[in-house]
Amino acid sequence: MSAAPPPAPAQPPSWHLRPSTDADLEPLADLRAVVMRPDLERLGRYDEHRVRQRLRDSFSTAHTAIIVVGDDVAGSVTLRPAEGGGQVLEHFYLAPRHQGRGLGSDVLRAVLAQADARGQTVRLNVLQGSPARRLYARHGFTVESEDPVDVFMTRPPATTPAA
Repeated sequence: MSAAPPPAPAQPPSWHLRPSTDADLEPLADLRAVVMRPDLERLGRYDEHRVRQRLRDSFSTAHTAIIVVGDDVAGSVTLRPAEGGGQVLEHFYLAPRHQGRGLGSDVLRAVLAQADARGQTVRLNVLQGSPARRLYARHGFTVESEDPVDVFMTRPPATTPAA
């Protein structure tokens, strides 16, 4: 008797981005606290107020999109112009219930495609030891510099071969 074939890998859920509104600020600040807590605690830097305030201080409805799966707010992503050109990717958070299913890769591909279409380099920083660093490396980001807390990464625009 032959063994049943292995189950097909889970497909990322259907999702879309919607523009953020001022009403998204506090739920996103809370999401940031949940998502970043393990890494910040590991680094000895978790502060209940500060983790939320950093998002409040830099939140921009003009550059932030809300990741929606069905009717559920799954997370956020911000792509804003960088000083000196290019874009800065920040506030890319997925609720834990949406992690590990390919959604982050799908969203990142879509956001990077926007920057690629404009020929722009994308920069970001990620906490030392964060699993997100592997995600970014898989999508072409390389380490530019690092310190004891942050890893600064960059990705040049993807080029397409001439036709």
